[in-house]
Amino acid sequence: MKWNKNRQNTKINLKGGFTLIEILVVMVIIGLLAGLVGPKLFKHVDSAKQKDAKAQISMLEGALDLYRLEKHHYPTTEEGLKSLKEYLKKELPSDPWGNPYIYKMPGGDGREYEIISQGADGSAGGDGNNADIYSWKGLN
Repeated sequence: MKWNKNRQNTKINLKGGFTLIEILVVMVIIGLLAGLVGPKLFKHVDSAKQKDAKAQISMLEGALDLYRLEKHHYPTTEEGLKSLKEYLKKELPSDPWGNPYIYKMPGGDGREYEIISQGADGSAGGDGNNADIYSWKGLN
C-alpha cells in the first residue's frame, strides 16, 4: 500500500515542446525553400510591373479618347493628364514605381499624343526594368 501512495504523490513532469535541434532543422528547411523558390518568384515582379504600366497607359488612352469625343481635341501638354479627372473612375494613377506618367501632345514621330512611363529608374532611357514604356510601343 505504501507503494501506491508514493506513486500518487509522484508528479510526472511532461512538457509538450520542441527541442533546440528540432527547431534548427525546421529553420534550415525553411531557409532552403526560401533560397530555392524565392528568386523564381521575385524575378517575375519586374515584368508584372511593366505589364501593369502598359495596362494603366491603355486605360489613360481610353480616357483621352472620351475627352476628345466631348471636347473635340486632346488636352495640351500643359493641361496634361490632370484634365482627365472627370473621365477616370479613380484618381490619376502613378506608374507602378510611383512616378507620374509623362504626357506629350503632339507625340513624337507625328503621333497625336504620347504617354510615357520612365520605368523603375524614373529617368529617360534604360534597359530591362529601367526601360521606358510608351503608349504606342509594345513590351519587349
